[in-house]
Amino acid sequence: MEEPELSYSRAFKQITKSASSSLPLAKILNSVAKSVAKALRATGCSIMLLSPQKKHLDIVAAYGLSGMYLKKGVLDVNKSLHEVMEGKTIAIFNAKEDKRTQYPQAADMEGVSSILATPIFQSGEVAGQIRVYTREPRRYSHTEKDFISTVANIISVVLEKAELQQALEDRYRENMSKSRKLTEIPKLPPSSLRPSTFGHPSEEEFARLLDFYRIEWLYEPRSFPLQWQGDRVTEMFTPDFYLPELDLYIELTTLKQSLITEKNRKVRRLRELYPDINIKLLTKNDYLKLLAKYGYGSRGATKVRGIDRVLFSHTQIQRRVKALAKQISKDYAGKKLVLVGILKGVICFMSDIMQYISIPLDIDFMAISYYGNNGETTVKITKNLDINITGLDVLMVEDIVDTGMTLNYVLGHLASQGPSSLRVCTLLDKRVRRLVNVPLHYVGFEIPDEFVVGYGLDFHGEYRNLPFIGVLSPEFVDEAQK
Repeated sequence: MEEPELSYSRAFKQITKSASSSLPLAKILNSVAKSVAKALRATGCSIMLLSPQKKHLDIVAAYGLSGMYLKKGVLDVNKSLHEVMEGKTIAIFNAKEDKRTQYPQAADMEGVSSILATPIFQSGEVAGQIRVYTREPRRYSHTEKDFISTVANIISVVLEKAELQQALEDRYRENMSKSRKLTEIPKLPPSSLRPSTFGHPSEEEFARLLDFYRIEWLYEPRSFPLQWQGDRVTEMFTPDFYLPELDLYIELTTLKQSLITEKNRKVRRLRELYPDINIKLLTKNDYLKLLAKYGYGSRGATKVRGIDRVLFSHTQIQRRVKALAKQISKDYAGKKLVLVGILKGVICFMSDIMQYISIPLDIDFMAISYYGNNGETTVKITKNLDINITGLDVLMVEDIVDTGMTLNYVLGHLASQGPSSLRVCTLLDKRVRRLVNVPLHYVGFEIPDEFVVGYGLDFHGEYRNLPFIGVLSPEFVDEAQK
């Protein structure tokens, strides 16, 4: 048997060769997993990355593990070796009995006894894990732990290289199209880690639709045993999609009756065996209705008229609003807070953030209009505050700040009334358009110089009721303004 030091040396040589190659990211990581498993004389190895929502782990590369085990279920960061996400290297001696194992039965069926896992860091934070599996119970040595930790560091470099390459490609495309760079937008999973092919054109269409509405999805993430003969599984069912935000499995089907009948049977059987699993069988018309039910799009149309793309989904907005409200509640604890908004665009943002703020508060609204005088546009307050804000802590709540000229005028008006403090909270900051340097204390998202609608923002009186924030296509705006 080869000495461990020589085995590790060979593995590092192969890993660094793959890491420095021009191969696609998925192939590099699969090669790394293979080298690690062989060097440690392990049954298998998997590499996982944290999902964009940081709630579960996506297996992006593996070696030596069955498809059934890889699709055993969604890996919850709080249930599956959760200590690794705290930056610790963890060794599991008995995977079937250790409470840190999320799927002990699956480990038993795979014949996995021991697991060694270590975190993968990026920018000082845990971005994923690499795990090694053995059939025989094993007490992992310090040398083995050091080896896998070093490999994790190499993977970090590989990921940073891939991100840099992606950024350069994105910048090139942006320069070619003369579009501006969008900041602070959560990324969808890298295309290199998405499936290259789908089982049916309807699945690819559904995936594109989910991407348009920025709904996170996993393709065929879990296989469910439906029938057994003794200890042997004789029938499995793998739903097409899992939507983590909705905790919902989706199986797509065509209108061919024989297929619908068979899939209905499998879905019924799955619900009998796994009553906690939420699954729906959908035709194309069904999934358009489903998206409409959850506030995405309208029935009978895959896109809202004129919307080029969704900038922030409803879930992303709510998550950010909650974070802002939490910080505001902390900063204003023990103070008399008054939220002030300008009608009408701020209605949705004001309504949500006031519900999430945990301290007592009052609200009031102003209304303004614009009129021209000798070619210049002047702001006029058409509705003033009903509340006397003298001596109170005032937080100006804005839907969007671009040039800053209107906000600067309104802040001057409010400051003249003698509040104890006066700050600004805006959902959107279009900094690239700024003419007046107004102070913004709480910012939801910074956005590029594009026409955005939804979540209270309108275009010619429309789109305010969209649950997401989308970008109108320039062609649509130009045509509407003719």
